[in-house]
Amino acid sequence: MLDELDYLLITALQHAPRADWRRIGAALDVDATTAARRWARLTESGLAWLGCHPNPALIGELIVAFIEVDCVPGKLHHVSEQLLDDAPLFNIEHTTGARDLMLTGVFRSQAQLARYVGFRLGGLDGIGATRTQLATALHTEGSRWRLDRLAEERRGILRADRARLPEGSVLGQSDLDLILLLSEDCRQSVARLAERSGLSPTTVRRRLDRLDAARAISYRCEAARSVSGWPVSATLWGVAPAAETARITAQLSGMRETRLCATLSGPHNLMVTVWLRSLGDVQSFEAALAQRFPELAIADRAMTLWVLKHAGEVLDPEGRHLRRVPFTGMWDDQEAGTAERELLNRIRASAPAPAPPA
Repeated sequence: MLDELDYLLITALQHAPRADWRRIGAALDVDATTAARRWARLTESGLAWLGCHPNPALIGELIVAFIEVDCVPGKLHHVSEQLLDDAPLFNIEHTTGARDLMLTGVFRSQAQLARYVGFRLGGLDGIGATRTQLATALHTEGSRWRLDRLAEERRGILRADRARLPEGSVLGQSDLDLILLLSEDCRQSVARLAERSGLSPTTVRRRLDRLDAARAISYRCEAARSVSGWPVSATLWGVAPAAETARITAQLSGMRETRLCATLSGPHNLMVTVWLRSLGDVQSFEAALAQRFPELAIADRAMTLWVLKHAGEVLDPEGRHLRRVPFTGMWDDQEAGTAERELLNRIRASAPAPAPPA
């Protein structure tokens, strides 16, 4: 179990993931050694961890897809094990309801998504069926969620000035390479990053300051859900009138319980994932939604039984951290495999011959 200092420490690192231990300690009224020792204990036990990834909004056009997977009886864990190290998969969840697994994937293009669903998932033993929906907009996601245990004046100690990149800015390959190195250990030193990247420490420090200030890096400081105080995760799919969707998603995104809110391409045009205090809160939360948004019809719901992979981190059934899956290659289009080349050749061979010129 976590005590109040643990919760405060996690909250501080959610607000300032790379702050030095002296500043973290000052925000918590403890010395730097105590803060560092506490964090080491939490990470070694898998009860808390830090991760980061490039902000997808600054990479360019990306496809975020939610893929529902039905597994052959007795094959669910076999399928899950095979998918854990797939770089495009951000999340893998074992859920209740009309699907066995819910996959969240990030893809460079619709072609890469089609290749992944058709050839990777379609060729995997144990998968019976898949259904894919695209996120037409991602309104909020888990890197913005906070435990909110720190008072405002304490958060002020951690707050740094943030600049913004000009409109239309996109991360370059050198920026992505540095962020991917950082994602292996968010708190590794500038000197270590310089050694691994081949850049000078001054260049690394300047570039990290620019990227961090511009919110180009999405940091996550997470606690195992079983000890977070929010042990229940539920996903709701709903149908909202097109004219009301923007207003509804804006309000949903600001709710304390909301971890993810997206509009979708399918018949259920809105999806929201919430963390709740208890199973009994699921029905009351849905009732509150009905009262607040009478025009929103909840069409389906699922409870998460086990988050096997969360933002690239592999977790045990209690939500404790086991290992990290590198993000390297997540946004790279993959070469066509043998099965795809054979299919394309068959399609070409079946095409009618062009008509002779008149």
